[in-house]
Amino acid sequence: MADLVERVAQSQDREAFAELFDHYAPRLSAYLQRLGADPAVAEEVAQDAMVALWRKAGLFDRQKSSVGTWLYRIARNRRIDLMRRARGQTVDLEDAVSPIDDAPQPDAALDASEREGFVRRAMASLPPEQFNLVRLAFFEGRSHSEIAESEGLPLGTVKSRIRLAFSRLRRRLETDGLVDAN
Repeated sequence: MADLVERVAQSQDREAFAELFDHYAPRLSAYLQRLGADPAVAEEVAQDAMVALWRKAGLFDRQKSSVGTWLYRIARNRRIDLMRRARGQTVDLEDAVSPIDDAPQPDAALDASEREGFVRRAMASLPPEQFNLVRLAFFEGRSHSEIAESEGLPLGTVKSRIRLAFSRLRRRLETDGLVDAN
């Protein structure tokens, strides 16, 4: 991925940017939603972070961080700026950057195991072509463009099948009570 950023920095390579966008934009949006951002705001901030990548690719230093870390930091900072402007107040940056406690809580392991079971069942209920695309995108970390090329599908087909798969997964997980229907 760092090579793609370098291509964007050196020659404003649109193909490299498209690959980066396909890979990171949905992940940034999901990350921001997990932080509590409204889906529309999350998408806007994710796109803003990707525009920052396009404009400031020359500032990326692969020795200091990975592309993902760099983009997630940009997105998080942009969200904090948005929150400040919207509320007219400051955000406690200690809360925003405090390290995550990865130590499992006593009942968290059981909850995680149950959730994993629900997700596995929901995934198994997907049609094979959707399951395969979700697996390639989120378990193998491949961009939509890479998937389209390797599977011999149009990029739009890949994107629509993944969106449809997520819609089905969400409905299934709502039915199982794992996610809110909001």
